[in-house]
Amino acid sequence: MTQESTANALEQSVLTALERVIDPEIRQPVTQLDMIDGVTVSTDEAGTTRANVLLRLTIVGCPAADRIERDVRQAASSVEGIDDVTVDVGVMDRATRDALIDRLRGDRPRGHPFTPDSLTRVIAVTSGKGGVGKSTITANLAVALAERGLRVGLLDADVFGFSIPGLLGIPDAKPTRVGEMIMPPRAHGVAVISIGMFVEPHTSVSWRGPMLHRTVEQFLTDVYFGDLDVLIIDMPPGTGDIAISIGQLLPHAEVLVVTTPQKAAADVAERSALVARQTGQTVIGVVENMTGLAQPDGSVLELFGSGGGDETAARLDVEVLARVPLSIALREGGDAGCPIVLEGTGQTAGTEPGPDAGLDAGLDAAAQAIRDLADRVAERGRGLAGRSLTVTPR
Repeated sequence: MTQESTANALEQSVLTALERVIDPEIRQPVTQLDMIDGVTVSTDEAGTTRANVLLRLTIVGCPAADRIERDVRQAASSVEGIDDVTVDVGVMDRATRDALIDRLRGDRPRGHPFTPDSLTRVIAVTSGKGGVGKSTITANLAVALAERGLRVGLLDADVFGFSIPGLLGIPDAKPTRVGEMIMPPRAHGVAVISIGMFVEPHTSVSWRGPMLHRTVEQFLTDVYFGDLDVLIIDMPPGTGDIAISIGQLLPHAEVLVVTTPQKAAADVAERSALVARQTGQTVIGVVENMTGLAQPDGSVLELFGSGGGDETAARLDVEVLARVPLSIALREGGDAGCPIVLEGTGQTAGTEPGPDAGLDAGLDAAAQAIRDLADRVAERGRGLAGRSLTVTPR
């Protein structure tokens, strides 16, 4: 084999190895994203065979640049016969980037991709009032579903009281813009977007209806979640502007109602479900949070009373899908940005699911309840509400 043919074979081997390098934001191989502009292999007089890889990032200042460069270098170095690797890092030209954006968007018309005919399930987690632990349940549910191998996106629609980034351990994370597309940060295998990622720390958001509607619509339209199995939406409490907007934009969404056992919370929780039904959304069940506090003697202290979840479920003619007890560990996990469902998985804030994800031994009771909830939600599957049936009347 000539030196030229050997070099050509090695170049092809390096390209094949680079197919294993995944862009951490777009979640596709860099070779499919036109980020590899070329590979050349040469051997110097000392007999050292060097691969030179031309890597083109999507934007200047790409936050994943160091990771991508490292992964490219490691992949190229793994090829037998390659002694050294150099990576020439640059940025895509405008035409290449625009072509990539068009390819990622596909042939869908302008608008959000979560239509009734989409294969993505949309689950809105709602409550009638604040303080019932809705966001904590939402964050843990999203992570638990991701642990089960599902591709999960999480949209924090609680614009005034956003807390999802902190609960997931990414309070300072910022999305990346590629043209008109927004690449969401990821935590624990979940793609996450929140208005908290666009405002300065310790500031408030004071917007009226039209601005709120545009924000939610932009999150659904411009954020590139990729192909999702489930999109979970953390709804704001109550039945205001955002609830109406989500109902208009996603009338086929499934709704999970969170309440506490006390009667006052249960009464208000029912109202949020009724508004959802008025827009065509389907209420799939109730989660009763803060059910009780276990005592050392085995008894349960019902700090917030009892029966609220059952009462709400009965009025809505659905099941109570989970009862989550009061848990110090659940609160501590939220404060630390490490969801309690990660107990026993070896994960820390902001990491991806590890090889031991899914262990149930010795879990806190609240963690086990939310994991069981994730199982029930996952088993339910995608309904046919709002979807076009490919049948022709005769």
